[in-house]
Amino acid sequence: MTRTNTPGLVRVLAADGTFAPTDAAEQFRPIIDAVSDEQLEQFYREMVIVRGFDREATNLQRQGQLALWPPSFGQEAAQVGSAFAARSQDTLFPSYREHVVAKIRGVDVIDIVRLMRGLTHGGWNPNDPKNGNTRIYTLVLGSQTLHAAGFGMGLVFDGKTGTGNPDTDQAVIAYYGDGSSSQGDVHEAMVFAASYQAPTVFFLQNNQWAISVPVSRQSRTPLHERAAGYMPSFEVDGNDVLASYAVSRYALDEARAGHGPQAIEAVTYRRGAHTTSDDPTKYRTKDEEEAWAERDPIARMRAFLEGRGASAEFFEGVEEESRDFSADIRRRTLELPVPGHDSMFTHVYTDDHPLMAEQRRWLAEYEQTFEGGAA
Repeated sequence: MTRTNTPGLVRVLAADGTFAPTDAAEQFRPIIDAVSDEQLEQFYREMVIVRGFDREATNLQRQGQLALWPPSFGQEAAQVGSAFAARSQDTLFPSYREHVVAKIRGVDVIDIVRLMRGLTHGGWNPNDPKNGNTRIYTLVLGSQTLHAAGFGMGLVFDGKTGTGNPDTDQAVIAYYGDGSSSQGDVHEAMVFAASYQAPTVFFLQNNQWAISVPVSRQSRTPLHERAAGYMPSFEVDGNDVLASYAVSRYALDEARAGHGPQAIEAVTYRRGAHTTSDDPTKYRTKDEEEAWAERDPIARMRAFLEGRGASAEFFEGVEEESRDFSADIRRRTLELPVPGHDSMFTHVYTDDHPLMAEQRRWLAEYEQTFEGGAA
Protein backbone atom coordinates (compact mmCIF):
# COMPACT_ATOMS: atom_id res chain seq x y z
CA MET A 1 0.00 0.00 0.00
CA THR A 2 2.31 2.72 -1.28
CA ARG A 3 0.45 6.02 -0.95
CA THR A 4 2.24 9.16 -2.10
CA ASN A 5 -0.54 11.40 -3.39
CA THR A 6 -3.75 10.82 -1.39
CA PRO A 7 -6.08 13.80 -0.81
CA GLY A 8 -5.34 14.09 2.91
CA LEU A 9 -1.57 13.75 2.59
CA VAL A 10 0.40 16.65 4.07
CA ARG A 11 3.30 17.50 1.78
CA VAL A 12 5.22 20.75 1.49
CA LEU A 13 8.06 19.85 -0.87
CA ALA A 14 7.50 17.94 -4.09
CA ALA A 15 9.88 15.11 -4.95
CA ASP A 16 11.95 17.49 -7.09
CA GLY A 17 12.38 19.93 -4.20
CA THR A 18 9.94 22.58 -5.35
CA PHE A 19 7.76 24.30 -2.76
CA ALA A 20 4.33 22.85 -3.54
CA PRO A 21 2.14 22.47 -0.44
CA THR A 22 -0.83 20.15 -0.80
CA ASP A 23 -4.28 21.31 0.24
CA ALA A 24 -3.89 19.37 3.47
CA ALA A 25 -0.69 21.29 4.23
CA GLU A 26 -2.40 24.70 4.22
CA GLN A 27 -3.56 24.17 7.79
CA PHE A 28 0.09 24.17 8.87
CA ARG A 29 1.30 27.15 6.82
CA PRO A 30 1.91 29.41 9.85
CA ILE A 31 4.36 26.83 11.23
CA ILE A 32 5.97 26.25 7.83
CA ASP A 33 6.36 29.95 7.08
CA ALA A 34 7.98 30.58 10.45
CA VAL A 35 10.88 28.19 9.78
CA SER A 36 14.09 30.21 9.42
CA ASP A 37 16.87 29.71 6.89
CA GLU A 38 19.10 28.57 9.73
CA GLN A 39 16.58 25.88 10.72
CA LEU A 40 16.23 24.72 7.13
CA GLU A 41 19.98 24.27 6.85
CA GLN A 42 20.06 22.47 10.18
CA PHE A 43 17.40 20.03 8.99
CA TYR A 44 19.55 19.23 5.96
CA ARG A 45 22.78 19.01 7.98
CA GLU A 46 21.35 16.48 10.43
CA MET A 47 19.95 14.29 7.65
CA VAL A 48 23.30 14.16 5.85
CA ILE A 49 25.31 13.53 9.01
CA VAL A 50 23.10 10.69 10.22
CA ARG A 51 23.13 9.03 6.81
CA GLY A 52 26.93 9.01 6.90
CA PHE A 53 26.88 7.70 10.47
CA ASP A 54 24.36 5.03 9.51
CA ARG A 55 26.54 3.90 6.61
CA GLU A 56 29.62 3.76 8.84
CA ALA A 57 27.80 1.76 11.52
CA THR A 58 26.59 -0.71 8.89
CA ASN A 59 30.18 -1.13 7.69
CA LEU A 60 31.38 -1.64 11.26
CA GLN A 61 28.84 -4.42 11.71
CA ARG A 62 29.90 -6.08 8.46
CA GLN A 63 33.50 -5.96 9.69
CA GLY A 64 32.59 -7.74 12.93
CA GLN A 65 32.69 -4.71 15.21
CA LEU A 66 28.96 -4.70 16.04
CA ALA A 67 26.60 -7.56 16.72
CA LEU A 68 23.74 -5.92 14.86
CA TRP A 69 22.78 -2.64 13.21
CA PRO A 70 19.28 -1.35 12.29
CA PRO A 71 19.74 1.13 9.40
CA SER A 72 17.71 4.34 9.19
CA PHE A 73 18.60 4.89 5.50
CA GLY A 74 15.67 6.63 3.79
CA GLN A 75 13.79 7.65 6.94
CA GLU A 76 15.89 10.70 7.82
CA ALA A 77 13.27 13.36 7.04
CA ALA A 78 10.53 11.85 9.18
CA GLN A 79 12.88 11.60 12.13
CA VAL A 80 14.64 14.95 11.82
CA GLY A 81 11.44 16.92 11.37
CA SER A 82 9.67 15.34 14.33
CA ALA A 83 12.68 15.60 16.64
CA PHE A 84 13.12 19.31 16.00
CA ALA A 85 9.39 19.82 16.57
CA ALA A 86 9.64 18.68 20.19
CA ARG A 87 10.33 21.15 22.99
CA SER A 88 13.13 20.63 25.49
CA GLN A 89 10.71 19.60 28.25
CA ASP A 90 9.08 16.89 26.13
CA THR A 91 9.94 13.21 26.53
CA LEU A 92 10.71 10.97 23.56
CA PHE A 93 10.30 7.20 23.38
CA PRO A 94 12.18 5.75 20.36
CA SER A 95 12.02 2.21 19.07
CA TYR A 96 15.45 1.11 17.76
CA ARG A 97 16.01 2.99 14.51
CA GLU A 98 15.73 6.63 15.58
CA HIS A 99 19.45 7.40 15.57
CA VAL A 100 19.14 11.01 14.52
CA VAL A 101 16.32 11.63 16.98
CA ALA A 102 18.63 10.59 19.79
CA LYS A 103 21.45 12.71 18.36
CA ILE A 104 19.32 15.84 18.07
CA ARG A 105 18.17 15.45 21.68
CA GLY A 106 21.74 15.30 22.92
CA VAL A 107 22.50 11.58 23.17
CA ASP A 108 26.07 10.74 22.20
CA VAL A 109 25.49 8.25 19.37
CA ILE A 110 28.50 6.21 20.48
CA ASP A 111 26.09 5.02 23.17
CA ILE A 112 23.92 3.51 20.44
CA VAL A 113 27.03 1.81 19.09
CA ARG A 114 27.85 0.50 22.58
CA LEU A 115 24.38 -1.04 22.76
CA MET A 116 24.70 -2.72 19.37
CA ARG A 117 28.20 -3.90 20.26
CA GLY A 118 26.82 -5.67 23.32
CA LEU A 119 28.63 -3.57 25.91
CA THR A 120 25.62 -2.20 27.79
CA HIS A 121 22.06 -3.09 28.66
CA GLY A 122 20.45 0.13 27.48
CA GLY A 123 23.00 2.45 25.93
CA TRP A 124 22.49 5.62 27.95
CA ASN A 125 20.90 6.95 31.11
CA PRO A 126 17.54 8.50 30.17
CA ASN A 127 17.48 10.44 33.44
CA ASP A 128 20.72 12.26 32.64
CA PRO A 129 19.75 15.82 31.57
CA LYS A 130 22.31 15.79 28.75
CA ASN A 131 20.27 13.08 27.00
CA GLY A 132 17.30 15.38 26.46
CA ASN A 133 14.54 13.30 28.08
CA THR A 134 15.19 10.54 25.54
CA ARG A 135 14.28 7.07 26.71
CA ILE A 136 16.41 4.12 25.70
CA TYR A 137 15.83 1.98 22.61
CA THR A 138 13.12 -0.68 22.84
CA LEU A 139 13.49 -3.77 20.67
CA VAL A 140 10.26 -5.38 21.89
CA LEU A 141 7.84 -4.19 19.21
CA GLY A 142 5.27 -1.66 20.34
CA SER A 143 6.11 -1.74 24.04
CA GLN A 144 7.41 1.84 23.94
CA THR A 145 3.91 3.06 23.05
CA LEU A 146 2.64 1.65 26.34
CA HIS A 147 5.46 3.38 28.16
CA ALA A 148 4.68 6.65 26.39
CA ALA A 149 0.97 6.40 27.12
CA GLY A 150 1.66 5.69 30.78
CA PHE A 151 4.15 8.52 31.01
CA GLY A 152 1.61 10.86 29.44
CA MET A 153 -1.06 9.73 31.90
CA GLY A 154 1.37 10.50 34.70
CA LEU A 155 1.81 14.03 33.36
CA VAL A 156 -1.96 14.47 33.52
CA PHE A 157 -2.15 13.13 37.07
CA ASP A 158 0.73 15.36 38.18
CA GLY A 159 -0.67 18.50 36.54
CA LYS A 160 2.35 18.91 34.28
CA THR A 161 0.41 19.37 31.05
CA GLY A 162 -2.56 21.33 29.81
CA THR A 163 -2.07 24.25 32.20
CA GLY A 164 -1.82 26.83 29.43
CA ASN A 165 1.89 27.50 29.88
CA PRO A 166 3.72 26.32 26.73
CA ASP A 167 7.10 26.86 28.39
CA THR A 168 6.46 24.29 31.10
CA ASP A 169 3.64 22.06 29.86
CA GLN A 170 4.97 18.72 28.67
CA ALA A 171 4.14 16.30 25.87
CA VAL A 172 5.35 12.85 24.85
CA ILE A 173 6.14 11.36 21.47
CA ALA A 174 6.46 7.63 20.75
CA TYR A 175 8.06 6.26 17.58
CA TYR A 176 6.96 2.95 16.09
CA GLY A 177 6.68 1.26 12.71
CA ASP A 178 4.04 -0.20 10.43
CA GLY A 179 4.73 -3.70 11.74
CA SER A 180 4.32 -2.55 15.33
CA SER A 181 1.02 -0.90 14.43
CA SER A 182 -0.47 -4.40 14.21
CA GLN A 183 0.54 -5.18 17.79
CA GLY A 184 -2.16 -5.28 20.43
CA ASP A 185 0.08 -3.25 22.73
CA VAL A 186 -0.12 -0.26 20.40
CA HIS A 187 -3.90 -0.25 20.36
CA GLU A 188 -4.10 -0.71 24.10
CA ALA A 189 -1.75 2.26 24.50
CA MET A 190 -4.03 4.35 22.31
CA VAL A 191 -7.11 3.30 24.31
CA PHE A 192 -5.55 4.43 27.58
CA ALA A 193 -4.05 7.59 26.11
CA ALA A 194 -7.43 8.58 24.68
CA SER A 195 -9.35 7.64 27.82
CA TYR A 196 -7.14 9.78 30.04
CA GLN A 197 -6.43 12.47 27.42
CA ALA A 198 -2.71 11.87 27.78
CA PRO A 199 -0.48 14.35 25.89
CA THR A 200 1.05 11.56 23.82
CA VAL A 201 1.83 11.78 20.10
CA PHE A 202 1.99 8.41 18.35
CA PHE A 203 4.47 8.82 15.48
CA LEU A 204 4.20 5.93 13.04
CA GLN A 205 6.96 5.58 10.44
CA ASN A 206 5.34 3.54 7.70
CA ASN A 207 8.46 2.35 5.88
CA GLN A 208 6.40 -0.13 3.83
CA TRP A 209 7.91 -3.34 5.22
CA ALA A 210 7.63 -5.20 8.53
CA ILE A 211 10.87 -7.05 7.87
CA SER A 212 9.64 -9.07 4.84
CA VAL A 213 5.88 -8.47 5.17
CA PRO A 214 4.55 -5.60 3.01
CA VAL A 215 2.19 -3.07 4.52
CA SER A 216 -0.44 -4.08 1.94
CA ARG A 217 -0.72 -7.43 3.73
CA GLN A 218 -0.68 -5.88 7.20
CA SER A 219 -3.66 -3.60 6.64
CA ARG A 220 -6.41 -3.15 4.07
CA THR A 221 -6.89 0.46 5.15
CA PRO A 222 -4.38 3.32 5.51
CA LEU A 223 -2.63 3.00 8.86
CA HIS A 224 -3.53 6.51 10.03
CA GLU A 225 -7.18 5.49 9.81
CA ARG A 226 -6.57 2.88 12.47
CA ALA A 227 -5.46 5.59 14.88
CA ALA A 228 -8.35 7.86 13.84
CA GLY A 229 -10.66 5.60 15.80
CA TYR A 230 -8.99 6.84 18.96
CA MET A 231 -7.71 10.37 18.32
CA PRO A 232 -6.99 13.05 15.70
CA SER A 233 -4.76 11.50 13.04
CA PHE A 234 -2.65 12.95 10.24
CA GLU A 235 -1.00 11.49 7.16
CA VAL A 236 2.35 13.03 6.23
CA ASP A 237 4.84 12.58 3.42
CA GLY A 238 7.61 11.09 5.56
CA ASN A 239 10.28 11.98 3.00
CA ASP A 240 9.48 15.69 3.36
CA VAL A 241 11.28 17.09 6.40
CA LEU A 242 9.20 20.29 6.39
CA ALA A 243 5.93 18.36 6.43
CA SER A 244 7.18 16.13 9.23
CA TYR A 245 8.28 19.14 11.25
CA ALA A 246 5.09 21.15 10.76
CA VAL A 247 2.63 18.38 11.58
CA SER A 248 4.71 17.13 14.52
CA ARG A 249 4.96 20.64 15.95
CA TYR A 250 1.21 21.09 15.61
CA ALA A 251 0.39 17.70 17.15
CA LEU A 252 2.78 18.19 20.07
CA ASP A 253 1.38 21.67 20.73
CA GLU A 254 -2.15 20.26 20.71
CA ALA A 255 -1.20 17.47 23.10
CA ARG A 256 0.67 19.83 25.38
CA ALA A 257 -2.28 22.22 25.50
CA GLY A 258 -4.54 19.52 26.94
CA HIS A 259 -6.33 18.45 23.76
CA GLY A 260 -5.43 14.81 24.20
CA PRO A 261 -3.33 12.36 22.20
CA GLN A 262 -2.54 12.81 18.51
CA ALA A 263 -1.39 10.37 15.82
CA ILE A 264 0.84 10.83 12.78
CA GLU A 265 1.54 8.39 9.98
CA ALA A 266 4.72 9.36 8.13
CA VAL A 267 4.69 7.56 4.77
CA THR A 268 8.33 6.80 4.04
CA TYR A 269 10.54 3.93 2.89
CA ARG A 270 13.24 1.82 4.48
CA ARG A 271 15.87 1.85 1.74
CA GLY A 272 18.25 -0.32 3.72
CA ALA A 273 17.75 -3.71 5.32
CA HIS A 274 15.50 -4.17 8.33
CA THR A 275 18.70 -4.95 10.23
CA THR A 276 22.07 -6.20 9.09
CA SER A 277 20.79 -9.77 9.61
CA ASP A 278 18.19 -9.22 6.87
CA ASP A 279 18.47 -9.53 3.08
CA PRO A 280 15.81 -7.31 1.43
CA THR A 281 16.69 -8.58 -2.05
CA LYS A 282 14.75 -11.72 -1.12
CA TYR A 283 11.43 -9.88 -0.97
CA ARG A 284 11.79 -6.44 -2.65
CA THR A 285 12.05 -5.60 -6.31
CA LYS A 286 14.63 -3.37 -7.92
CA ASP A 287 11.88 -1.30 -9.54
CA GLU A 288 10.35 -0.56 -6.13
CA GLU A 289 13.67 0.50 -4.66
CA GLU A 290 14.45 2.74 -7.63
CA ALA A 291 11.02 4.38 -7.46
CA TRP A 292 11.55 5.31 -3.82
CA ALA A 293 15.11 6.45 -4.48
CA GLU A 294 13.61 9.16 -6.69
CA ARG A 295 11.80 10.47 -3.60
CA ASP A 296 14.96 10.57 -1.48
CA PRO A 297 14.50 13.02 1.42
CA ILE A 298 18.04 14.43 1.33
CA ALA A 299 18.08 15.01 -2.43
CA ARG A 300 14.67 16.67 -2.12
CA MET A 301 15.83 19.05 0.63
CA ARG A 302 19.07 19.83 -1.19
CA ALA A 303 17.16 20.81 -4.33
CA PHE A 304 14.90 23.04 -2.23
CA LEU A 305 17.85 24.78 -0.56
CA GLU A 306 19.64 25.22 -3.88
CA GLY A 307 16.52 26.89 -5.22
CA ARG A 308 16.67 29.30 -2.29
CA GLY A 309 20.27 30.18 -3.07
CA ALA A 310 22.27 27.95 -0.71
CA SER A 311 25.92 28.01 -1.71
CA ALA A 312 28.10 25.18 -2.93
CA GLU A 313 30.35 25.89 0.05
CA PHE A 314 27.48 25.11 2.41
CA PHE A 315 26.88 21.69 0.88
CA GLU A 316 30.59 20.90 0.75
CA GLY A 317 30.90 21.88 4.40
CA VAL A 318 28.06 19.58 5.39
CA GLU A 319 29.60 16.67 3.49
CA GLU A 320 32.93 17.25 5.19
CA GLU A 321 31.24 17.44 8.58
CA SER A 322 29.49 14.14 7.87
CA ARG A 323 32.76 12.46 6.88
CA ASP A 324 34.51 13.75 10.00
CA PHE A 325 31.64 12.64 12.23
CA SER A 326 31.66 9.13 10.75
CA ALA A 327 35.44 8.82 11.00
CA ASP A 328 35.29 9.88 14.64
CA ILE A 329 32.63 7.26 15.36
CA ARG A 330 34.79 4.57 13.78
CA ARG A 331 37.78 5.62 15.87
CA ARG A 332 35.77 5.74 19.08
CA THR A 333 34.13 2.39 18.35
CA LEU A 334 37.48 0.65 17.98
CA GLU A 335 38.63 2.25 21.25
CA LEU A 336 35.63 1.12 23.30
CA PRO A 337 36.80 -0.86 26.33
CA VAL A 338 35.39 -4.24 27.23
CA PRO A 339 33.31 -3.86 30.42
CA GLY A 340 33.97 -5.97 33.48
CA HIS A 341 31.79 -8.99 34.15
CA ASP A 342 30.19 -7.25 37.11
CA SER A 343 28.60 -4.64 34.84
CA MET A 344 26.04 -7.16 33.55
CA PHE A 345 24.25 -6.97 36.90
CA THR A 346 23.92 -3.19 37.07
CA HIS A 347 20.86 -1.30 35.84
CA VAL A 348 18.89 -4.50 35.25
CA TYR A 349 16.45 -3.21 37.87
CA THR A 350 16.01 0.36 39.09
CA ASP A 351 16.74 -0.65 42.68
CA ASP A 352 18.94 -3.33 44.23
CA HIS A 353 17.44 -6.75 43.61
CA PRO A 354 18.13 -10.01 45.50
CA LEU A 355 18.24 -12.05 42.27
CA MET A 356 20.99 -9.84 40.85
CA ALA A 357 22.88 -10.01 44.14
CA GLU A 358 22.71 -13.80 44.11
CA GLN A 359 23.86 -14.05 40.49
CA ARG A 360 26.71 -11.64 41.13
CA ARG A 361 27.82 -13.74 44.12
CA TRP A 362 27.63 -16.96 42.08
CA LEU A 363 29.73 -15.53 39.25
CA ALA A 364 32.38 -14.28 41.66
CA GLU A 365 32.65 -17.73 43.25
CA TYR A 366 32.73 -19.42 39.84
CA GLU A 367 35.54 -17.18 38.63
CA GLN A 368 37.59 -18.16 41.65
CA THR A 369 37.62 -21.76 40.41
CA PHE A 370 39.84 -20.71 37.48
CA GLU A 371 43.59 -20.46 37.79
CA GLY A 372 44.44 -16.90 38.68
CA GLY A 373 40.99 -16.29 40.10
CA ALA A 374 39.24 -15.09 36.95
CA ALA A 375 37.68 -16.63 33.88
